[in-house]
Amino acid sequence: MEFTLHDPAELDAVMPQILEHLRERRFIALHGEMGAGKTTFTRAFCRALGVEEQASSPTFAIVNEYHFQDAGGKTALVGHFDLYRLKNEQELFDIGFEDLLDTYQWCLIEWPELALPYLPAGQSANIYLNFLEQNVRQLIIL
Repeated sequence: MEFTLHDPAELDAVMPQILEHLRERRFIALHGEMGAGKTTFTRAFCRALGVEEQASSPTFAIVNEYHFQDAGGKTALVGHFDLYRLKNEQELFDIGFEDLLDTYQWCLIEWPELALPYLPAGQSANIYLNFLEQNVRQLIIL
């Protein structure tokens, strides 16, 4: 699945299609250069789920948690990870990454390179956000 976006607001319009495409893939690895729109994507993703709080970059916290109501009316959680500052797998384990994966209904992971080997096959998706030109982004979901 691929989209060309000329404005960040366009994410809200395409997010229902993206969520349908992802279905049971709960672990979303977000790839892209600094400023490509990984956190912007996460904000739109959370809005589509009904998260009321504003998603923000977890660069310093490493993980932010957001609440929403699942299809059954129960409170569920989105984990928004930013692994940019982690230097190696040991630091990934030190934050309890494997246990955190079981905590969240959805996990969106910025700078996911260290985590990729630990994401469950069949339940993971890679999303690439690429600059095409000023204010134009390409979003590719694999």
